[in-house]
Amino acid sequence: MAGIVVVFDFDKTIIDVDSDNWVVDELGVTDLFNQLLPTMPWNSLMNRMMKELHARGETIEEMEEVLKRVPVHPRIVQAIKSAHALGCDLRVVSDANVFFIETILKNLGIRDCFSEINTNPCYVDEEGRLHILPYVDFETSPHRCNLCPPNMCKSMIIKRIQATMAKEGKKRMIYLGDGIGDFCPSLKLGEGDFVMPRKDYPAWNLINENRTLLKAAVHEWTDGEELEHILLQLINTITVEESQMLSVECKFQTMSKAAHEALRPRALPVPY
Repeated sequence: MAGIVVVFDFDKTIIDVDSDNWVVDELGVTDLFNQLLPTMPWNSLMNRMMKELHARGETIEEMEEVLKRVPVHPRIVQAIKSAHALGCDLRVVSDANVFFIETILKNLGIRDCFSEINTNPCYVDEEGRLHILPYVDFETSPHRCNLCPPNMCKSMIIKRIQATMAKEGKKRMIYLGDGIGDFCPSLKLGEGDFVMPRKDYPAWNLINENRTLLKAAVHEWTDGEELEHILLQLINTITVEESQMLSVECKFQTMSKAAHEALRPRALPVPY
């Protein structure tokens, strides 16, 4: 259905863990990470961890191999492929980073299913060290949202996507996420949209505590199998609703045309 945009968070939504923690743990810098965590923002800390790993001799190739082992529920991969095949516009909005996300999605064979990846940028320098940057430069241009981490407010991204949807004639959004940062964008969804928070995770808790603030319908999920079932069911529901609306519009146009023809003044016969 070309009119549906499906937005996925990445960590603990597409993959079953936090990609930052996965790399930190697998490459043996957990103790330093935990030591520094209280002293700086998460995004800055991950950049610091990349510096440490490079100093220890870890290579980009070794990091890629670690990322390729990340646990993923197989039904989530199939759900993404199915949604893409049905014509939905799939996008990622994540507080991870582009290197981690691109590496994992390519390894799973689903990178091409996504039209857009919105996340923290990064680059590899001439020495082979990965640098992770903030999506928003919070020192010079803070986003001023007190619900979100300093480097990213996902609502800013959602509002931009909604603006492009309006221009492209796309009407409905489905948003999937789990974390605290996924609560803020859920508040920006409108009536007719859907939010899919992962049950018993921070976004789900915040949504349940603030249901009156949300306009979108809420459909929780627990694992990949349930995510696939609910997501495809919602896509089907929207498709049926859109088809019925289109049918009604066509019928109304036909009736209006017929009524117009009936009311058109006709020439009277002239007797000879």
